[in-house]
Amino acid sequence: MTQERMTIGELGRRAGVPASTVRFYERSRLLAPEARTESNYRLYGPESVERLRFIRAAQTAGLTLADIRVLLHHRDGLSAPCREIRTLLEQRLVRIETTLEELRHVREALHGYLEICHSSEADAPCQVMEELRDGPTETGTPQRQDATPARRRPRRSRTGRGST
Repeated sequence: MTQERMTIGELGRRAGVPASTVRFYERSRLLAPEARTESNYRLYGPESVERLRFIRAAQTAGLTLADIRVLLHHRDGLSAPCREIRTLLEQRLVRIETTLEELRHVREALHGYLEICHSSEADAPCQVMEELRDGPTETGTPQRQDATPARRRPRRSRTGRGST
């Protein structure tokens, strides 16, 4: 009885990924064909579908390819000590939390710059450009403190009088 083998296209269809993704995982050493035809076409078995689904699920959970490589090493060795997997997941969570904190700072800076834009005259030189030219503050937020998002200055007409 021979085991069912499939081409890269069929593997991709069954796993729900394009063939280019399968090739990428091969180059990343996460997946390998089981055999090749005489014409050098890659052939995969049913366990490759399961492996691809495992990789995609791990990526969806936020794990890096390096993390997934470690998980697959444990999976292939038929031993996955929970403490090692837990440590890997805890380390990844710390990295994610650090990234989220950095993104919060970026969001605060962008909000600050937008406050400056909203409080400035539309045709005036952009104050944000001056803020960026002066470089970041210690907090990474704009230096200007008088910009408030709740109150915008009225726009001036071309004659210099405020419009209402």
